[in-house]
This record gives sequence, structure tokens and C-alpha cells, in this order.
Amino acid sequence: MNRQDCIALDARDPLAPLRAHFDLPEGVIYLDGNSLGAAPRAAQARAAQVIRAEWSEGLIRSWNTAGWFDLPRRLGDRIAPLIGAGAGEVVVTDTTSINLFKALAAAVAVQARHPRNGGRRVIVTERGNFPTDLYIAQGLSAWLARGYTVKMVDSAAALPQAIDDDTAVVMLTHVNYRTGYQHDMAALSAHAHERGALTVWDLAHSAGAVPLAVDRDGADFAVGCTYKYLNGGPGAPAFIWVPRRHQVGFATPLSGWWGHVAPFAMAPEFAPADGIARALCGTQPIVSMALVETGLDVYALTTMAAVRAKSLALTDLFIDLVETRCAGHGLDLVTPREHARRGSHVSFAHPHGFGVMAALIGRGVIGDYREPALLRFGFNALYISHADVWDAVEILRQILEHEDYDVAAERSAVT
Repeated sequence: MNRQDCIALDARDPLAPLRAHFDLPEGVIYLDGNSLGAAPRAAQARAAQVIRAEWSEGLIRSWNTAGWFDLPRRLGDRIAPLIGAGAGEVVVTDTTSINLFKALAAAVAVQARHPRNGGRRVIVTERGNFPTDLYIAQGLSAWLARGYTVKMVDSAAALPQAIDDDTAVVMLTHVNYRTGYQHDMAALSAHAHERGALTVWDLAHSAGAVPLAVDRDGADFAVGCTYKYLNGGPGAPAFIWVPRRHQVGFATPLSGWWGHVAPFAMAPEFAPADGIARALCGTQPIVSMALVETGLDVYALTTMAAVRAKSLALTDLFIDLVETRCAGHGLDLVTPREHARRGSHVSFAHPHGFGVMAALIGRGVIGDYREPALLRFGFNALYISHADVWDAVEILRQILEHEDYDVAAERSAVT
């Protein structure tokens, strides 16, 4: 494999034309779309439309005339096919952390009402889960679900045994944010159900990156963000999935007015809306929410099967090139080689991981660093090319061969 081979692969790539839909800076290879997706070219025009026409001219009328009020559900219906959900089961709203709180609280409430499961008081998760997920579960247990404990396991292999008769909820991130390890959602959900537990899945590193089938695979609730692979913009609203079988009983402590059956009746008592709307809470951030649609528009031009095929090709290529061209320089692959267990990012450990990543960014290859000592590289198949992979590895090789990195590099607030 050489650079010309990579260029030839790009010439045959059916997704290559989609790169033109993104505003990527010259001289940059962007391998951090698993943390913040690239900007769709349509985003600026859409933001201008919302601000200049819908807000400046339409003013408050735009809640009706521009469809602002229905936007959370309309966007949810567009995300639903990407995660294997049905219409009326997904809503875009709030943050991933807040939606996770809602989903966990709802799952705990379902179990508490169950005649045989009411005594369950354990939330099972992984110690290596994304920190906000752990913090939300700990906060729920400390403040609202008194008597509940959070049980953390240290490996995926330990999960089945940890799920027992005391488990109320299993809370997992489908693709691990550090390692890229992908769980078997169907098997773990079935295992949890056999033991009377419910499952809550975080799809932050899955949605838009790997094919999902939350309904078919037996998940009970799921949440995810739109600003990574879905390219919705920094801090863009997240989404929550509640299948129809759980919607009637879905209730959380965050019973805001947008989740009311008739918000503008201004009634003093809360009455939940029908369906997925009861997962809403407060007034929506319309400008940022409108940008989510520009990312989803690009996904409408392809299929998740095509995205997954290219993602695996890119990550296979990256792993192979790093291990052959950068051999002997202290890199240790921590991402699974098996396709069924790999998401769309690749992590290598290195003793001077932060310094190496800082040097890469200085040379125009943008990945990110995660403790401890992990170089993390994301591959969004919509805009990353095979030639990008070759060039990124070549720059990495040069940095490592010449030890052109600062072992004491100063760390910014965001790494």
C-alpha cells in the first residue's frame, strides 16, 4: 500500500462526493469528528436564515410560521432511521447528560412500579464509561433514587456476571469513548432482560458512525448527541429515544412545560403529553437546533451500510499503516481489531501521548488526547479520504522518528 493506492481507492469511493458538503480548512486533516464533527457548508446559510428571517423578521410568530415548535420531533424522526427506531420515538432536546438523567430516572421508576422488581437497587455500568454518564448515575442515586448504588465493572467480560437479581438498570455506552470497543447491544440487552433488568444505552459514539437497531436489539431507552458524527455543531442539542412500549409510563422529575399535554393552557398542574413529546422539558435552543438538520441532510444522501463499510476500510487502513510504518516507536493499539467490536475511532497508547498529539495538531493533523496516554483518531466516512489516512500516518511517522514532540507540552483546558 502506498499513497497512489490510497488515491486510487478514493477515486472508486462512492462516498467521496459527500466531502464537498463540508467546510474543511485547507492544510488540515481532521481526525476528531468523533468529538466535534466538521461544519456542513449549509450551516452558515441556515444560521443566517434563522437569525435574519425567522427571528429578526418573523419574531415570535416563527414558533408557528417557521415550524420552531415542531422542530424537536421533526428532527427526531430524521434521526430515528439512523438508530433503528420508529417515527414518533425520538426527540431532539437538551443535552446528552440531561437526557441520560431522564432515561435513568424513567427506568428506575418503571422498575419501582413492577410487582417483582421493585426491590432492585443497583445500576450496573462500566468504570471506563464516559464520566458524565457515571456522574449522572451517581447524582441520581445520591439525590433522588435513595438507596440505589452504582456498580462499576472493569471490563466488558465482567458485565454478564455483574447483572444479577439486584440489578434495576444496566447503563452502557455502545461504543467506548476511549478505546472504540463496541458492545453487542442485542446480547447484553437480552441478558439484562432475562435477569429482570432494563437497559439504557448511550449512543454518543455510535449514532452516524455505525448501523444501529435499538428496537430490534431490545434496548429499553437510548440517548445520544448530534455534534459528533452527525455534525450538528458545538454543543448542539442531544436526542432521546423512548420506544412506544415505554412511552405511556415514561415519567421523569424534569416535568417541564414543553412536555405538558397542552403547554399554552398554562395549567398549574403537570399533565404529560402523549407519546415522545413527554420527554421534552424546557424551551428549545432554536438556532443551534436548526443547524442539526444541515448535518442530517448529508446522511440523507447515503446509507448507514455504506458509511460503515467505508469507516471499517479507513480504520483498517489506519491501523495497518501505523503498525507497519510507525513500528518500534512505542505505540500500542487499544482499539479492537474485530469489526464487530470496533466503532469508528482508533486509539493508540504512547508514553508521551499528549506531546505527540500536540505535535500532530501543530502539523495540521487534528486528533485528540484522552487520559491516560491515549492518542485518539476519529474517522467520519462522510469527509475523510484514504489519502488523508496515508498523509496523517506519514506525519505521525516523521514526528516519532525525529522525536519531534515536547514531553512537557503545556495542556490547554480542552484536550
